[in-house]
Amino acid sequence: MSVADIKKGEIVAKYQRSKSDTGSPEVQVALLTARINELTEHFKTHVKDHHSRRGLLKMVSRRRKLLDYLKGRNPESYKGLIDSLGLRK
Repeated sequence: MSVADIKKGEIVAKYQRSKSDTGSPEVQVALLTARINELTEHFKTHVKDHHSRRGLLKMVSRRRKLLDYLKGRNPESYKGLIDSLGLRK
């Protein structure tokens, strides 16, 4: 699995703030969410892949930190991002 598999360009285009934006917290969270979703599918067939599981946990932690930052800086954007990605139930 690579970043190309998750259609990085489409995700960046959907969540970017301006035309040249690729590093905003919204874009980073969306990309991490796509990678996390891919890895969770991987673990359904490869249960004992503990090395990749460590990477998954690091990505989840990184996404959580970015979401906390976004929630403190721009609550409206945080709310919209959570709804569009379907992260909260």
